[in-house]
Amino acid sequence: MKHTQLGEFEELVLLIVGSLDQNAYSISIKNELKEKTKRNPSIGALHSALNRLEKKGFISSHEGGATTERGGRRKRFYEITPYGRKVLDQSFELRSSLYHTLPKTSYAG
Repeated sequence: MKHTQLGEFEELVLLIVGSLDQNAYSISIKNELKEKTKRNPSIGALHSALNRLEKKGFISSHEGGATTERGGRRKRFYEITPYGRKVLDQSFELRSSLYHTLPKTSYAG
C-alpha cells in the first residue's frame, strides 16, 4: 500500500485502538481519549475518524454479539492492522528524529 497521511486526531485514535486491544469500541475509545488527552470529541467526530482509518487500511472492524444491556444491539469492535502499526512506527520515528534535532538550549520563558 502507498503511504497515506495520518492526521493528529487520527493518530491519537489509532494509538488508543491499539492500546485497548480487544476492548476497542466507540465508547471505550471516546472515554480513553477523554482520560488520556483531556479532549472530549463528539461521537460523530470519532466515528468519522474511525471510518477514515478503516478506509485507509489502518484498522479493521467487526461486530460483536448482541447484548441485553444494549437492547439487543451489537457493538462494533476495532483493531489495528499490521499496516496501521507500521504507519504508527513510521510516525514515531519521524517525530523522534525531529525532536532530537532541537538544540539543547532552554526554551523556558
